[in-house]
Amino acid sequence: MTAGPTYEPLDGARRLTNFSTGQLGTELSNFLAAQGHQVTLFIGQQASHPGERRAQQIETFTTTDNLRMKLEALGGNAVDAVFHSAAVSDFAFGKVWSRSSDGDLTEVRSGKISTKFGTLIAELVPTKKVIANLRIWFPKAIITGWKYEVDGQRADVIRAAQAQISECLTNACVANGPSYGDGFGLVARNGTSTHFADKPALFAALEKSIR
Repeated sequence: MTAGPTYEPLDGARRLTNFSTGQLGTELSNFLAAQGHQVTLFIGQQASHPGERRAQQIETFTTTDNLRMKLEALGGNAVDAVFHSAAVSDFAFGKVWSRSSDGDLTEVRSGKISTKFGTLIAELVPTKKVIANLRIWFPKAIITGWKYEVDGQRADVIRAAQAQISECLTNACVANGPSYGDGFGLVARNGTSTHFADKPALFAALEKSIR
């Protein structure tokens, strides 16, 4: 089970991260543990949900690469299911430039970028998708991803979930966020989508899928 945000450093003091508390993933891991499953929870270091974590094993992660490393190290045929709800950053920082008053750009490299550099222009580069490698690392597992979308309508996030399943060879995808609206959609590999009004109903369906 992965939950919570990754972060990507700008310098030694500042970072880019996602809005994620880790609550849903933590609560799902608690539910699965209560049903008798042996659960490893990978939780973002920046997760702010204060609730109890009842998974038998808990690991924290920091950056996207750090999460990738930890999941790859756990990979193999012994894992029966992977629930990947972590809010992995889509972007990391590339080069950073300072812009002078006359518009000239100078690349900035510093352990802690000072405000004396004035206006900064930061390059954002895509991170490598963790979910794209889960089938390689866990070839026999039932893999469920997440699609949290802000823009568009419910049909848009369901289509995005279907695309994720097809591209990443996962078994299912949970659709939620402002685009989806209240509740959750569980999208299957065959393209069907089942709506669940609340987390208990979703959790029960996810647990049933791995029996």
